[in-house]
Amino acid sequence: MSLLVTGSIGIDSVITPHGEATEVLGGSAVYFGFAAAAFTPVRLVGVVGEDFPDQFRDLLASDRIDLAGLETRSGSKTFRWTGKYSPDMNDRETLDVQLNVLGEAGPKVPAAFADSKVVFLANTHPALQRELLAQLDGGCLSVCDTMDLWIETEADELRRTLRAVDGVIINDGEARQLTGKGNLVEAGEAVLDMGPRFVVIKKGEHGAMLLTADSVTTIPAFPTKNVKDPTGAGDSFAGGMLGYLDQCGQSNTASLRRALVRGTVAASFTIEDFSLNRIREVAADDAEARVEQFTQMLRID
Repeated sequence: MSLLVTGSIGIDSVITPHGEATEVLGGSAVYFGFAAAAFTPVRLVGVVGEDFPDQFRDLLASDRIDLAGLETRSGSKTFRWTGKYSPDMNDRETLDVQLNVLGEAGPKVPAAFADSKVVFLANTHPALQRELLAQLDGGCLSVCDTMDLWIETEADELRRTLRAVDGVIINDGEARQLTGKGNLVEAGEAVLDMGPRFVVIKKGEHGAMLLTADSVTTIPAFPTKNVKDPTGAGDSFAGGMLGYLDQCGQSNTASLRRALVRGTVAASFTIEDFSLNRIREVAADDAEARVEQFTQMLRID
């Protein structure tokens, strides 16, 4: 199988109650890529500026992440984000954001990636998500993310994208904002009516919910007291989910449920250290060992 991700690649500075990390590698495609790579090889499509550090490129380069789709744009600067988390780390404040290269034209998909069978369109303008999807051969499992900004300012474009994809992964606030429904089951069903055949609603420390036309599945978050930095947890969740789906080659309800567990486990690794320090070290055996531990917790005889 072949898994493609497109999204932001950036330089982050993060402050949490447990410390801070300055000028570290970040971005939605990066967190997704490292989480997914524990399950399957990843094709990365994105764009950075000429200021992108060589050590970050070296960090990304591996036999599990194919960088043939990484464009370095001359004369441009790399996306940068600075944020600070609240004492309970449930909320964060963006202190500075510099779109830089993300405000320019989107990246191109290499011809060798056009046959990708699973595609994750990480958060960006919904019209750009469809542009990238149109560069593929078709017949792929396509899943997108979005954010409150696009729900507020580009609702029509977002609805067009939702009609074009197989699945969407959003958080609980976005689901309520998009549908006007306070109840998350009703909100998920309303999103299904917009076009995708499955919806995943992330609920942070309260777990995640999967909705299909004939089922609702909800699981808690993996219990951990070692939470240092929540940055990238949502993208790691998506990486774990789609990495598993690419590995197993199926996307029926049963496999989606199993993928939900893998996504939850991937996110639990990411939050245990700053930046990518923890998730980039996770191998397949590590992930499956925690999956087994988690499923034992969930089992009630």
